[in-house]
Amino acid sequence: MKVSVKVPATSANLGPGFDCLGIALPIYNTITIEETVLPGTGIEINMMSEENETIDEMIFDDIPRDENNIVYKAVEMLYNSIGQEPSELRINIQSQIPITRGLGSSAAVIVGGLMAANKLLGSPADETAILSIATEVEGHPDNVAPAILGGFVLASQEDDGSIVYRKLDWPNDWDITVCIPDFELSTNIARSVLPDSIPRADAIFNAKHLAMLIDAVNTKDAKLMKVALQDKIHQPYREKLVPGMKEIMNAFKHEDGVLGCVLSGAGPTLLIISHKYDLDKIKSTVKEIWEPQSVKVDIRTLKVETQGAVILE
Repeated sequence: MKVSVKVPATSANLGPGFDCLGIALPIYNTITIEETVLPGTGIEINMMSEENETIDEMIFDDIPRDENNIVYKAVEMLYNSIGQEPSELRINIQSQIPITRGLGSSAAVIVGGLMAANKLLGSPADETAILSIATEVEGHPDNVAPAILGGFVLASQEDDGSIVYRKLDWPNDWDITVCIPDFELSTNIARSVLPDSIPRADAIFNAKHLAMLIDAVNTKDAKLMKVALQDKIHQPYREKLVPGMKEIMNAFKHEDGVLGCVLSGAGPTLLIISHKYDLDKIKSTVKEIWEPQSVKVDIRTLKVETQGAVILE
């Protein structure tokens, strides 16, 4: 028996919502897990093309193909939670989500692996349990929650380890233009530039703007959203790792119809949120800033993916 799960990309933080906000986007990874029939075959992990052919590109060289792979680690935790050990497994990962770009590629494979394994086991774990295990593997719930639920999600891991989460309705007429540069930025490096502590004034600033952001989404208030999408606890430190980021943000700061530009997760992808704005102008502005810096960019205007991970029949 084998099970395939399709999981959307995600973007975390959205400015002031550091480690607690995330949104699902219609770019997908598909994870297939099969219990192999031959004993002693161990773990087999394959990276697959969209045509389901095995690929072995350099871009995946750093991804473990054994028990150290994060998909297997998540699956093992699920098996252990019901008192079992994983049998011989073949795990195929069909990847459309660019890795190390701030689009939740690791969250997608973790969630896909967990949901596929859960189905193989007869679905002993509910949504809350899968979210809890996924958060333990990923480290925080901001990407895994929208990967499971879809849409725009507020999530928090409490001191006792429990996950509190709520899915909010994203306004249908707010576009998200995803600007994916052709260079990578690992989460570890992006985390390393953050200070161990921040000034109280900056914490207060983010708390105020996070509250504004949640209200702006709930009330579909574009004017409030334009004020809300500001941050002082992670983006100012990470902008030095993303050439052109500051210039792109400044270019749209005073444009009517552009609600804001934010770093997607740890970066280097940027999200530009707009409302009834010339989308071609967004693309041309971004390219004009990045191309002189020899940065090629994949620009896509997307709607929020309201459906999270799904098991494919």
